[in-house]
Amino acid sequence: MTETASLVTDNDSRHSDETFASTAADRFQDASRSRQGGSRRGLGRIRRAWLFVARRPSAALAALWIVLVLISAVAPTLFSGQDPLDGVPADKMQGPSPAHWFGTDQIGRDLFTRVVHGSALTLQAAVIAVAIGLIVGSLLGLLAGFVGTWVDDVIMRIADVLLAIPSLLLSLALITALGFGTVNVAIAVGLSSVAAVSRIMRSEVIRVRNAVFVEAAFASGNRWSRVLFRHVLPNSIGPVLVLAALEFGTAILAVSALSFLGYGAQPPAPEWGSLVSTGRNFIATAWWLTALPGAVIALTVLSANRLSRALDSEGRRSR
Repeated sequence: MTETASLVTDNDSRHSDETFASTAADRFQDASRSRQGGSRRGLGRIRRAWLFVARRPSAALAALWIVLVLISAVAPTLFSGQDPLDGVPADKMQGPSPAHWFGTDQIGRDLFTRVVHGSALTLQAAVIAVAIGLIVGSLLGLLAGFVGTWVDDVIMRIADVLLAIPSLLLSLALITALGFGTVNVAIAVGLSSVAAVSRIMRSEVIRVRNAVFVEAAFASGNRWSRVLFRHVLPNSIGPVLVLAALEFGTAILAVSALSFLGYGAQPPAPEWGSLVSTGRNFIATAWWLTALPGAVIALTVLSANRLSRALDSEGRRSR
């Protein structure tokens, strides 16, 4: 009896050792496969990025320009170590040269330095405007598309009224109520884009709302808030993000236009729109004061639009 028990114990221990060995081997193989899968996914991402650049060299150049503009907004001293507010009267009204890439203004300030430092104010206002339009418009469109009924009717009729008003005129009306300043300009521009964002979000929510996985989520007993933010929102936000990239360029143009009209940053603060506005007084004798800041604005807006088109086409290709 004792020998039988010892044999059983030996068999059990041998079986457990074999099971442990096989389990360890399986874990090692799983880890190896996972590591190989991770490396393959990393190579796949690099390959997709390379194909994206190879298929769209203009989009890559646009992305490079946007990156340079963002760096100049965060760390302007990397591009120019001069003071944007101090000038040398003896160097006033000099044209573009190796010493002053964009020339100098009427009191001898380096225009390139002022453009570089002015990117922070312009981009800050544009980011605030896009964030306001994206958040408010997405919430309204999400609510209108998911709830429907009279809520959808009320929100969409308000959006139709806002879309019927030119965005610049609507921004001017809002600035009159809010007051002058860069932040108020950003808020006005952002509120004027809420209607377009809400309509795009609503159409995507209506498309996703009737999908099978949403019905399955409801059938599983999930609450409507969980279904809305866990299933509907992530599958509807793609086109809205592409629109946000497009609205970024539009916001830069709108903020610069309002600053050109005198509603934004006031001199001597360097801001792209105010630089163009100040330079127009000397356009007959110093063309660079208006042309070069205007060219920077145009390149930034065109680059943002090119990136948004590339993102849109890539999103459609992945679908």
